[in-house]
Amino acid sequence: MHAATIRDGELHVMEHPDPEPGTGEVLVRIRAAGLNGADIMQLRGRYPAPPGEPADIPGMELAGEVAALGPRAGRFSGGDRVMGLVGGGAQAELAVVNERVLMPVPVGLSWDQAGGAPEVFTTAHDAIFTQAGLRPGEHLLVHGAAGGVGTAAVQLGRATGARVTATVRRPELRDQVAALGAEAIDPEGFGAHGPFDVILELVGAPNLAENLNALALGGRISVIGIAAGAKGELNMAVLMGKRGRIHGSTLRARPLEDKAMTARLVERSVLPLLAAGTLHVPVASVYPLDRVADAYERFAAGGKFGKIVLHMPDS
Repeated sequence: MHAATIRDGELHVMEHPDPEPGTGEVLVRIRAAGLNGADIMQLRGRYPAPPGEPADIPGMELAGEVAALGPRAGRFSGGDRVMGLVGGGAQAELAVVNERVLMPVPVGLSWDQAGGAPEVFTTAHDAIFTQAGLRPGEHLLVHGAAGGVGTAAVQLGRATGARVTATVRRPELRDQVAALGAEAIDPEGFGAHGPFDVILELVGAPNLAENLNALALGGRISVIGIAAGAKGELNMAVLMGKRGRIHGSTLRARPLEDKAMTARLVERSVLPLLAAGTLHVPVASVYPLDRVADAYERFAAGGKFGKIVLHMPDS
């Protein structure tokens, strides 16, 4: 098979042996794979793949067809359309995936949309519902809302009956974010639009002080992105006075049991909304596998609305 391959800090498309599914695993012929910030960090040597995942083939989400089943794998059949979040190896023509983390592709989703859906909707759903407990009628703030996770979080918030405010640094993208159901604002002075019951932090430490000041009583801050900085000063007195909570999360290194649980929750709560057209997967750009370096460059440049997706050959 051909796969995006990291060699000495650079991306190449190289041949690798075809993987074979083990017990409980499925061999997926990949049709599309989304790019994520973790892929950029892995390329730069700052976010290695977890043990047991390909160390040199990046990619955390995929969509494709079941090509073969390993022993005792029975959730899916050959030819089924599946998608899922993986620890690595998604940016390739083939991958082996434990069947428990795979989900069926909803009817109506294209390969590009399916390839860009698992990571962002799983991450957003886990952060704002499972961990932060967003409820109907509450006020959700999404920082950095024009990206993949941000667009997913805005839509999920609106679908559950929350009021959603979204910070978007680039003015030309605000109308597109607003069309998803949010009040799209400049990040400068965002606290004036609060108080917020749940804040999804996708930017980093520079927002910490204003997040705390804009938090409602009993509010929750969910930190899942720190690209703008990881260290900030925390006023614990403000946190105490707000009776607030701050928690952080990643998905990639979680054990299989946890990943399977997040997949079942998304399968139950999110996939029906994707099938009904209530939720959408905005796709900013699509690149063939042999232009993977260009895709990474486009991702790193910023200013995109939605997902960058890799298309595999013959898909």
